[in-house]
Amino acid sequence: MTQTIPTTEPAAGVRPPAAGRRLRHTPRWLPWALVLPALAVLGLLLIYPLGWVGVLSFQDFGLRELVTGERSWLGLDNFRDVFHDPLLRTALPNTVVFAVVNVALTVAAGTAVALLIAQLGQVARAIAVGAIMVAWAMPAVTVTYVWVFLFDARDGFFVELAGHLGLVDPDQTNWFTERLAFYAIATVNVVQHGFPFVAVTVLAGLSTVPRDTLEAAVLDGAGAWRRFWHVTFPLLRPVFAVVTILSTIWDFKVFTQIYLMPGGNGTNRDVLNLGTWSYITAISQNRYGLGAAIAVLLTLMLLAITAVYLRTLFRQEEL
Repeated sequence: MTQTIPTTEPAAGVRPPAAGRRLRHTPRWLPWALVLPALAVLGLLLIYPLGWVGVLSFQDFGLRELVTGERSWLGLDNFRDVFHDPLLRTALPNTVVFAVVNVALTVAAGTAVALLIAQLGQVARAIAVGAIMVAWAMPAVTVTYVWVFLFDARDGFFVELAGHLGLVDPDQTNWFTERLAFYAIATVNVVQHGFPFVAVTVLAGLSTVPRDTLEAAVLDGAGAWRRFWHVTFPLLRPVFAVVTILSTIWDFKVFTQIYLMPGGNGTNRDVLNLGTWSYITAISQNRYGLGAAIAVLLTLMLLAITAVYLRTLFRQEEL
């Protein structure tokens, strides 16, 4: 007896469902029309100002040109001035080393907090997540002033504590004047403000890790570290890629936490980074073209780092 295998193809003369006909006849321009408002806002708020910064970087544009509207094109002279300026040898290492250290510490601290919260009960977890979200919601200006107050050279809590322990002389200690101490304080500030995002993101990723996989690892005798490194981390590699890229972008362009600290506004040139150097050059010295060139250099460096990282991830088929 021959068995007839049913087919899903429509019989001759039978019209496809209405939903299929509508999908098939959807105009190609419709998806673009739907995203056009978002693209317009993005272009207005991001691409247009960024384009003008690029144009200014090729001009000798100062306060006089701002008033008269004149244009004086210099070509690549602003970029040559930046590369020959001794401040580049200070600002560039400050920017790169500070960003690398902060990205590593932020991702590590956020991951540790996420793993800790994942072990809590529902009530305790809700309280912990709410607490770190409050810390994340605090404006960077407010948090920076708090840390400046705590490390104040005159009556800061940590200076007084170190003095009572005999570690420093409070009357002769000002940690904001020393490059390493200055950036250590800034690192604490940035990590404290950035780890909640990593913690919440990794915590969401941990909820997708199969329990039976972790239980099998426990039965095989794997400890907590081996379970994380050989089971959890490979499964959450795309999550760690996202938080690392975003943290890199944020930490390379840190401005508020540096500028608002004593000496960060240009009075102490040893602690300048590319962001504060660009701002001080453009706004304080009215050399908008040169300041724009520094900003373009920072932007290109960020784009290069992000592109290399994404290319590596795509090669490994992790995203």
